[in-house]
Amino acid sequence: MLQCLLRSSTTVITLSRSLFIPTNSSPFLLFHSSSNDPPHEQKRPCSSPPPIASPTRALKLISAQSDPLLAKEIFDFASTQPGFRHSYSSFLVLILKLGRSKHFSLVDDLLVRLKSDQYPVTPTLFTYLIKIYAEADLPENALKVFYKMLEFNIKPLPRQLNRILELLVSHRNFIMPAFDLFKSAHKYGVFPNTQSYNILMGAFCLNGDLSIAYKLFNKMFERDVEPDVESYRILMQGLCRKSQVNRAVDLLEDMLNKGFVPDSLSYTTLLNSLCRKKKLREAYKLLCRMKVKGCNPDIVHYNTVILGFCREGRAMDAVKVLDDMPSNGCLPNLVSYRTLVGGLCDQGMFDEAKTFTEEMLSKGFSPHFSVSHALIKGLCNVGKIDAATEVLGEMLKYREVPHIDTWVTIVPTICEDYETERMEEIVEEVLKVEIKRDTRIVEAGIGLEDYLIRKIQSRSNRT
Repeated sequence: MLQCLLRSSTTVITLSRSLFIPTNSSPFLLFHSSSNDPPHEQKRPCSSPPPIASPTRALKLISAQSDPLLAKEIFDFASTQPGFRHSYSSFLVLILKLGRSKHFSLVDDLLVRLKSDQYPVTPTLFTYLIKIYAEADLPENALKVFYKMLEFNIKPLPRQLNRILELLVSHRNFIMPAFDLFKSAHKYGVFPNTQSYNILMGAFCLNGDLSIAYKLFNKMFERDVEPDVESYRILMQGLCRKSQVNRAVDLLEDMLNKGFVPDSLSYTTLLNSLCRKKKLREAYKLLCRMKVKGCNPDIVHYNTVILGFCREGRAMDAVKVLDDMPSNGCLPNLVSYRTLVGGLCDQGMFDEAKTFTEEMLSKGFSPHFSVSHALIKGLCNVGKIDAATEVLGEMLKYREVPHIDTWVTIVPTICEDYETERMEEIVEEVLKVEIKRDTRIVEAGIGLEDYLIRKIQSRSNRT
C-alpha cells in the first residue's frame, strides 16, 4: 500500500484527516515541517493517508488537479483501497489530462484497464483520443484508435472515420494506409459518406493520382453515395493541375445538368486554368454565365480574367471587363487597377493608362511603384513630358511619394525640357510630401545634380 504520496527529508505530505473535505479546500495536502513539529510528533512515524471516501470524491480530486501526473497518483492511490472501483468519468477525465500532456503510454495503460475491468465505454472517449492524436500530429496513433474502438465493441461513427482519414492523408506516406482503412471500413459496419470520399479524392489529386480519384468519384454513384459541390470541385482542381481544362469544363457542365450550383471556388479554378491555357474567349463566356447559373462573379473572378487578358497583350479587352463590373454589383479594387494599368503600359497605351491611374488615385488606391514608374517612364520615352509630370503631380496631390527609380527617370527629362521656374515648382511640391528613405530626391542621380549646378550658375551670373 502507498505509505505516503510524496516524501522528502524535510516535508511529509499527507491526506487530510477528514474523509469529507469541503470541495473548495485543497484536495488532500497538508504540509508539516519536521523542524517545527512538537517533539512527540517528530518521533511519530508517517502514517498511511486516510482512504478516499467514494468514487465521486476521487473524481473531484482528480478533476481539480492541474498536474496530470499527480492526478494519476491520486487515481492509483484510490485504486489500492479494498473494494474501491473508479467511476468511468474518472477514467475519462484522467485520460484527457494525460493525453493533452502527451503521456501517451499512461493513456494506453488506462485503456487496457478499462478493457480488463469491463467498463462500459462511450464513443466520446475515442472522439477525444482522435482529437488529441491529431493535435499531436500522430497519424499512426489515430489509426490505432479505430481498431481500439472495435476491441471495445464500439462501431466507429462516420465522422470519427473521417477525422482519422483527414489526419492520415495530411502525411504523404500515410495516404495508402488511409485508403486501406477506407476500403475495409464497411467490413466493420462503418460506411464511408460523401466527406470520406472527398477526403480521399482530394489526397489522390494532390498526389497526382488523378485516375484513382476518378475511380472513387464513379464509385460514389455505384454505392448510392451522393456527391456534393466539393466532390466536383476537387476533381476540377485535379484536372486543372494536370492541364486538362477541357475535361474540367465538361465536368462543370455535368454538374450543372445534375442540378448542382457550382461554388465560387469552382469557378475561380476554371477561370484561372482557362486563362493560363490562353482560352480567354471561353474564360470571358464562363464569367458572363456565372450569374445566370446562380453564382454572382466576385472581385477574384473579374481580376483573374483581367489578368489573363493583360498577360496576352489584350489590355483593351481587360478594360471592357473592368467596365462590366459595376453593372454586376462588383467594384474594381486596387488589384484590378494595378493589373490593368500595367497591361496598358506594356502595350504602349500610355494615355489610357494615365486615365486609369488618375481614376485609381481618385478612389484612394495607391499604385504600386512598378506601375506608376512604368507609366511615367513610358510617357517620358515617347516625349509626353507634360503627361508624365501630370501623373507625378497627381501622385503628389494624393500624398503618394514616387520611388527613387521614378526620380532617376523623370528628373533629367524635366531638367532638359523645362525652365528653372517650372522645375522649382515641381521640387517645392515634392518637398511638401514626406520623403521616405528609399525615395529621397537627392538620390535621383546626375540629372538632379546637373539641374542644381545650372541653377547655382544662373544665380551667380545674375549677381
